[in-house]
Amino acid sequence: MSRKWKPETYSSVSPYLVVDGAKRVIDFLQETFGAKALRGCNGPEGAIVHAEVCIDDTVVMISDGGPNWPPYQSHLHVYVPDVDATYRRALKAGGVSVQEPQQRGDDPGRRCGVRDPGGNTWWIATQVE
Repeated sequence: MSRKWKPETYSSVSPYLVVDGAKRVIDFLQETFGAKALRGCNGPEGAIVHAEVCIDDTVVMISDGGPNWPPYQSHLHVYVPDVDATYRRALKAGGVSVQEPQQRGDDPGRRCGVRDPGGNTWWIATQVE
């Protein structure tokens, strides 16, 4: 019998966000992308030591920053069925617009950018033909 070397529903690579305000970022991801909470572990004073959410087929790991692991901002790219609707949800969930949805030149994607409450920029796209 072979041992499973990773959880069955996880991809081989998962982004890990270390942020100031992990709970706000998780709420943003749930409202914007319909992220599903998978796991969570709180530390002293309610800080999130480790949490996992799933966006479509990808697990995103998140924690609050601390003295040994300071928060940092990341850029992430995600494909969604409707970039315009997702952009509106992101703004409603507290995101800040970096770029409104648009299609440039012969790029087959319609794209936008939104900064989440932790300072990460999410580049959101829908493939259009």
